[in-house]
Amino acid sequence: MTTMTTSNENEYIIPDIPKRGMPVTIITGFLGSGKTTLLNQILQNKQDLKVAVLVNEFGDINIDSQLLVSTDEDMVELSNGCICCTINEGLVDAVYRVLERDERVDCMVIETTGVADPLPIILTFLGTELRDLTNIDSILTLVDAEAFGPDHFHSEAALKQITYADIILLNKTDLVNRDKIDEIEDFIHDVKLNPKILHTQYGKVALPLILGVGLTPEDLYTYLQNSEEDHHHHHDENEHHHHHHSHHLENDGFVSCSFQFNRPFDVHKFEHFLTEEMPTDVFRAKGILWFSESELRHIFQLSGPRYQLDADEWKTQPKNEVVFIGRNLDKNKIHTLLSNCLL
Repeated sequence: MTTMTTSNENEYIIPDIPKRGMPVTIITGFLGSGKTTLLNQILQNKQDLKVAVLVNEFGDINIDSQLLVSTDEDMVELSNGCICCTINEGLVDAVYRVLERDERVDCMVIETTGVADPLPIILTFLGTELRDLTNIDSILTLVDAEAFGPDHFHSEAALKQITYADIILLNKTDLVNRDKIDEIEDFIHDVKLNPKILHTQYGKVALPLILGVGLTPEDLYTYLQNSEEDHHHHHDENEHHHHHHSHHLENDGFVSCSFQFNRPFDVHKFEHFLTEEMPTDVFRAKGILWFSESELRHIFQLSGPRYQLDADEWKTQPKNEVVFIGRNLDKNKIHTLLSNCLL
């Protein structure tokens, strides 16, 4: 049964697991940027969080033997309540191994490989049954300040690691001067709108700045919209829509398409679209919606058959913005269906 709720509370707190699923933090960054060092910092923290860390190999993680409680072939349990699990049998299986444990785990941290495009990992959570059990809390990208050069973004993976980041950790800042830091930040600003950048040394960062921050749930669609990917534009007097997709999306059959309208939706027509006309291949949808019946803006989130609308005050001129992520979507059909909801 589809449920619709209206709330002014958009804050997200780590203990609120039943509402949104286990928070997941994805750590990405190019080879040698300091991802494993950051993981060690998280595991050695003195806070009360019980963290599950998913890695490709245990070998590089510095686990103090005195902390070990038990170990098997691909899982290590620590006395501070943290566990480590390798992603041997695939990411989904590794996540389930953590979720099925009896012991409480507050959040999950996943380290990607240094040459990974984060988008397929994001879609693993948004486009599978995991969307009901987990919630992407934030995407962290480490950048090696010492090794960074103008050719860094010649790598598509490196570019997308920046593009999809909620927070960029500019690491090893102790090894470079202020001019180099300014140069790197200029590069990052060139490829990402309003990036959140933290300066770090040895991956040291206060955990409240990177865990339980709740950045991705409201903002993922914006990053997808603004990502440096191929896109196509269609204009007319009142409306605009475009779509874009990476080669990874094409290979997997996924596509994201976004739409903007400068006219309000009729709320009843839009609800009919959601419940009766939504293409079955849509896995995820997000947006900021403008309804003629309301003076408030509505933050729209859809996962599978369920959706939610949270109301708050407009901070900009009202307009409709919505993005759909799914397999083999017919963009023109969705555009027509949305147009039929307009007043």
